[in-house]
Amino acid sequence: MKYFLDTANLQDIRYYCDVFPIAGVTSNPSIVKKEGKIDFFAHMKEIRSIIGIDRPLHIQVTAPDTEGMLGDADTLLTKIDPEVYVKVPVTMEGIKAIKQMKSRGIHVTGTAIYGKQQGFLAMEAGADYIAPYFNRMENMGLDSDDVIASLADMIDLYHYDTQILAASFKNAGQIDRAFLAGAHTATMDPAILKDVLTQPYITNAVDTFDSDWKSVFAEKTISEL
Repeated sequence: MKYFLDTANLQDIRYYCDVFPIAGVTSNPSIVKKEGKIDFFAHMKEIRSIIGIDRPLHIQVTAPDTEGMLGDADTLLTKIDPEVYVKVPVTMEGIKAIKQMKSRGIHVTGTAIYGKQQGFLAMEAGADYIAPYFNRMENMGLDSDDVIASLADMIDLYHYDTQILAASFKNAGQIDRAFLAGAHTATMDPAILKDVLTQPYITNAVDTFDSDWKSVFAEKTISEL
């Protein structure tokens, strides 16, 4: 069970990687858009500098066709680093690109997954990660839990090396369900993680502990006794 940050915001990545047990960072064109007109390659290299080489960095291609996707992948590996996980939408052009990228030893994440067969095809094509969109599937009336559970079952049954990188979450409850269904990893807006630990009932409990301690020991902490 691993947590990834789904953001390209440098300040958030620095802060939340220091606070939480973050195992990697993901991005896509919509996430990059939120940062404005950045120097794309310098920005991504800075993310790599923050998270280090041991935590995976997932960056999505933008070309619509197989040859363009392969060109995007080569550019990402050359201008950022060769350990980047190249995110490829699992489309007709994308599945072809995934096969060719894997034949060249490139790390690949199959993304924009909305169903079982789409995920199965990406697994069979050799994707290292597959990214089913949890909340978006729910909005379409699909059973997100069942999709992820079926993907996990197929990985176990046929011993695929693929890992499920669940994405598209609106709340912590959806993340809970994704993990329980069998997702190996979940990527999320850091605000969701912050919300988990800043609920009023948590802060109220901590405030009570603080008040009770101070009623006996005043302002001294344990290390000051």
